[in-house]
Amino acid sequence: MAFTRAAGKHRRPGRIHRTTARAAGVATLAGTGVMGTLAAVPAQAAGTTAEQTGLTPVVSIGDSVAEQIDAQAVAQQQAADEKAAEEAARNAAARAAAKERAAEVRAAREAERRRLNAFVAPIAHSYVSTGYRTGGSLWSAGTHTGVDFHAAAGTAVHAVGSGTVVSAGWGGAYGYEVVIRMADGMYTQYGHLSSIGVSAGERVTPGRQIGLSGSTGNTTGPHLHFEARTTPDYGSDLDPVAYLRKHGVNV
Repeated sequence: MAFTRAAGKHRRPGRIHRTTARAAGVATLAGTGVMGTLAAVPAQAAGTTAEQTGLTPVVSIGDSVAEQIDAQAVAQQQAADEKAAEEAARNAAARAAAKERAAEVRAAREAERRRLNAFVAPIAHSYVSTGYRTGGSLWSAGTHTGVDFHAAAGTAVHAVGSGTVVSAGWGGAYGYEVVIRMADGMYTQYGHLSSIGVSAGERVTPGRQIGLSGSTGNTTGPHLHFEARTTPDYGSDLDPVAYLRKHGVNV
């Protein structure tokens, strides 16, 4: 007599059916990327047979994997936040450095502008020995058209400000002379030089040595004859001391 298994919804699934279900669950885990994480879970159930596992251990392992994924996500977010903060700090430092360099460039330009616009005395540590418009037979015009600065022969003579050399050479009664067109449009003249150190067309800056004092031309002894003029020519003179003081030089 043949026996058959009673049909019904509570019938225990066969071995093939259970194995197929587990394979489908594993495939699902592999498709979601969890299988790589499962490999790191302690093999506490390595010795457990397939008949003893069922669904309950699988659910427990899934919870552990989810916790690990959450922890990894938190760690990755923290790393991303730290990287973003470091990048922001580097950008802020770069902007600050660029701002500082720009400020340094502006300061250097301003310092150079002030230097080029500054004025100095034609002879350092000297004084006016003969004043402007002093009368006497020593001058062909009847009066002194400039001022004389006390200076021993060979003393350095400096351009009083920025400008361009108009002429440099023999000037008759002035001996060896230099005439400079100043940046403000005025002209300065340096006479009785023993030697000249610049040429016509050359640009000069405040304090540039242009020659050495002497006693060439119509003179009774070594000194520097200095004039301020509205043109490069004789007869357009004005008070050179007032001109220098206007530009901050007290002589």
